[in-house]
Amino acid sequence: MDYAYELDGDVAFPTPYTAGPWGPMQHGGAPGSLIARTAEMTPSLVPMRIARLTIDLMRAVPIAPLKIDCRIVREGKKLQLLQINLLADGVAVTRASVLRLAKTDTPLPPEAVAPPIDLPPPEAGVSPQFRLGRSTVTFNEGLETRFVGGKLGEPGRASLWHRFHMPVIKGEELLPAMRAAITSDYCNGTSSFLDFNAWTFINADLQVNLARDPIGEWILLDAETFPGPYGGGHAFARLGDRHGWFGRAGQSVIFERRK
Repeated sequence: MDYAYELDGDVAFPTPYTAGPWGPMQHGGAPGSLIARTAEMTPSLVPMRIARLTIDLMRAVPIAPLKIDCRIVREGKKLQLLQINLLADGVAVTRASVLRLAKTDTPLPPEAVAPPIDLPPPEAGVSPQFRLGRSTVTFNEGLETRFVGGKLGEPGRASLWHRFHMPVIKGEELLPAMRAAITSDYCNGTSSFLDFNAWTFINADLQVNLARDPIGEWILLDAETFPGPYGGGHAFARLGDRHGWFGRAGQSVIFERRK
């Protein structure tokens, strides 16, 4: 049973491989990738790509069947705006807004390029030793990581290549936007500077902006967290692949001492 969900129409049945680090609930990357897949599979007037994905994590997402409610808010030949809610037992647990833009052949001048990747490739990285304390994060069993910058567990920037090799949907390959959504949800864990055994640092949302689809299986997360004075902060990251930087991710984070 090495997949996260089995689909039956508009209902996603989670497996134990969706579990996250904060208790008996799903890892944010699991519903995030499910929302990204739903957006990519939604018909449009012209070929489109995801430009922005914003997810509000309204409640803990239980390891229980999720009904997918997808509605087209705005339909056009330049953009499409979707509202995608996931409901557990009739209650919305996530609310997402997804902006898709048309794929056009618009040649740009040579100087209009993204800056090059300034970090080593995944082959030059090392596998970090995650200390997950009292929690068993089965979702991480589908993840391969390579550490290439900063210091995990200390304040400041930390950089990891991520490759998610487990199918999210039974019998389906991962779509590029699904890989971006999964990787983006690791911002707060990658750049955390608090002891996992003493603190929780749960994200209340996730926003991903993409200039293009990621290419290949490996995605680079160059992450940082800025703490604030009121029990919260902002975790954010640049997203890259072997061809360069392609997007950004951000999370609103809640800091709490474990009881």
